[in-house]
Amino acid sequence: MNDSLLLIEQIGAVRRIWLNRPNARNAQSQQMLDELDRAFSAAQADAETRVVVLGAKGPHFSAGHDLKQAQAERAEFTVEERWAYEQTRYFSYCMRIWDFPKPTIVQVQGACVAAGFMLANMCDLMVAAEDAVFSDPVTHTMGAAATEVLIHPWVMGLRQAKELLFTGGKISADEAKAMGMVNRVVPTDHLDEETLALAQRVAAAPPFALQMVKKSLNRSIDVQGMRQALSAHFDLHQLSHVSEEYRKTKEAGLATAILKGARS
Repeated sequence: MNDSLLLIEQIGAVRRIWLNRPNARNAQSQQMLDELDRAFSAAQADAETRVVVLGAKGPHFSAGHDLKQAQAERAEFTVEERWAYEQTRYFSYCMRIWDFPKPTIVQVQGACVAAGFMLANMCDLMVAAEDAVFSDPVTHTMGAAATEVLIHPWVMGLRQAKELLFTGGKISADEAKAMGMVNRVVPTDHLDEETLALAQRVAAAPPFALQMVKKSLNRSIDVQGMRQALSAHFDLHQLSHVSEEYRKTKEAGLATAILKGARS
């Protein structure tokens, strides 16, 4: 059996879930995503857990999907197979975090790229280290319509999202906070303790009241059409996978393309 790609830590009412592939910049493999979904399910079932904190070991939060694995194992998927795979492991897994009944906090350091950006923004609150950098170069580097869950305009504003995706640029932690995507920016060396302190403060509230206010807040954005917009984008994202632009990128090597975009 493969070693776990997560670390789980319980501190009172706070459960910390750590991505633990630092040597791969916490690239999200199939194993990691499956483990992460199970970890959230376990936290939901645990009555003692009131808040979940998602973090990552090493200097970077996540470089996105594990594209080397994708190219090695799923390059020959049919349209139907790709749709089913991404619907389950990318879209549905993310939406389960968005709908998670207990408050969630993500702490981000270093690179938060593409699917890393998508995953982080499924959480309720975000604490960023001063060295955090956010980007989604997928349109530029892969010829695909951004990531599978187009959360961008809902967390950073429409025009900012357009600039990020049209240019393939990067956003600093301070810029992300100014846009409203990040709640707090803290010194990198204090990221763990500052995030834990925030989580403990949230966990001090009555748990049922927290769940109800989260449900109401999420519904306030759902009634604006967020969920329908995300579903509609997922369909268009799948269409972009069968474009001539994407075919050329795939032939050149997906992992090489995304790495080039992350470094530019």
